[in-house]
Amino acid sequence: MCSGIALTMYRFASFRHRTAEGITCPAPRSRILSLVAGIFFAAVLAAQAQESVEPDVLPSLAEPPAAPAEAPPSVSTEPSVSTEPLPALPQSLPSTAAEAVPSAPEPLPSSEQAFPSSSEPLSPSTNYTTAQTTVIPPPVAAGPYGRGTYDVFPAGETTSPSGRLFHYALGLTVRGVWDDNIFITHTDKVSDYYFAIEPYITIGVGDIEGRNRSYLRLDYMPSAILFVDHSDQDAFNQLIHLEGGYNSGRLTLFASEDIALLESANLNSFFDTTGLWANTDASAPTRMNIFYTRLRATYALTGKITLVGEFDSPSYAYPGHISDYTIAGGLYVYYNFRPKLSVGIGGTFGYNWVDDPSTNQTFEQINLRLNYQWTSKVLLYASAGVEFRQFDGNRDTYDTPVFEVGLSYNPFSGTFISFAAGRRIYNSGYIANQDFGATYVVGRFQQRLFHRVYLGLAAGYENSDYFATDRDVSATRNDDYWFIEPSVDVLITRWLSAGVYYLHREDSSNQQFFDWEDNQVGVRATLRF
Repeated sequence: MCSGIALTMYRFASFRHRTAEGITCPAPRSRILSLVAGIFFAAVLAAQAQESVEPDVLPSLAEPPAAPAEAPPSVSTEPSVSTEPLPALPQSLPSTAAEAVPSAPEPLPSSEQAFPSSSEPLSPSTNYTTAQTTVIPPPVAAGPYGRGTYDVFPAGETTSPSGRLFHYALGLTVRGVWDDNIFITHTDKVSDYYFAIEPYITIGVGDIEGRNRSYLRLDYMPSAILFVDHSDQDAFNQLIHLEGGYNSGRLTLFASEDIALLESANLNSFFDTTGLWANTDASAPTRMNIFYTRLRATYALTGKITLVGEFDSPSYAYPGHISDYTIAGGLYVYYNFRPKLSVGIGGTFGYNWVDDPSTNQTFEQINLRLNYQWTSKVLLYASAGVEFRQFDGNRDTYDTPVFEVGLSYNPFSGTFISFAAGRRIYNSGYIANQDFGATYVVGRFQQRLFHRVYLGLAAGYENSDYFATDRDVSATRNDDYWFIEPSVDVLITRWLSAGVYYLHREDSSNQQFFDWEDNQVGVRATLRF
């Protein structure tokens, strides 16, 4: 007889337990999911009913960002810089809040300042051609391998009340986590407690938030992971982002450098420090050093036509395994049908160097892109095309569709929804002479309750289908990875928040060695200055 155990803290998925005979028996997931989902959405409806009859005596806690980082190409005298957000995808930092009148009670910050969840869609000028992960996933909850820059702070005022050109922000997040599978292994699971200490700093000059004028900014976040019983697994990750923009009217220039020095199995980022996405290619704690350079030039040819040039140079150092390096360039032409609708078409080409014994590769893409800001509350981005990949080995060209869709929706105050889906091709850093096509779907939901409580839910799925880059290699691996993370956070003061979350991650592969599942329960507190 089989039995299942349901976790009591926001349990949306169940463990799988083995009987004495070694047979795996699934717990009744459907009943657990139905129960928790019913409670969750009942609370949401109750909160909406209350807020519809109570006056909003506090400032609105969920205003949409003033401007997306990746706006459609514009021909106005001040087109915004194309900053293409980089997966999603968690946590940004607050903008400077206006000072309260001394005699007035201290106002609460907006939801973007308290628990930011950027509404920016996926980027139309992004290269998705290589490697295992990214420095920062796109802020719209995109997949684990998305590329692009990001907006750490929510959109808002670009200058402080004093009119200063120099800006800075400091913060600190501390998490305490219980993890039941710290090595993300198929058998002999090992559990432990760990503490995560994650300070951050941002400094900049100019229009670092709006990005409509010239600016320069630097973001830095180290992350120390300290285990209680397995100190040999302690990790120190570093995330660095440098970007700058220049706007002369018709011409807009953008440049960025992303660096991620990762010592853990999680694909952590500025937006996602809890580890929603894992390195399923390696399926083990793995070091990675990532360096990613991006250059963009946007020029308004006429009142309707805009030209966008792109250059990407990612480098992925995978110590002990297979590293790769890519250079890629692209050219796209956008036509502005309406002020809020633009359509672009163009191509990307590049060369991909991969460490021995894997073969080097060249690729070309043809893509059709669309940016549409339907209303101030709905933002849509879509890109679809085909990729042609050639190999220095003795195999034929590999042709595959590539696409990406990003949607953000802010239906009313206190509610935020984002969705993303896509498919791209990546090198394997763990298996020689194999690439994989990753197809993912991911979304986030955030709801404010009673002005200070925030319910969050993130869920995602990815399929990784491996194929050979050499005719003499047999590639049969196929992985299905999914995660779900409910959370509750409370805004205690304008500078302090605290919360709890539960994270379930699971990878199911047709090669049993790569199977694993992991459960984490964490508490966190964040200080913002």
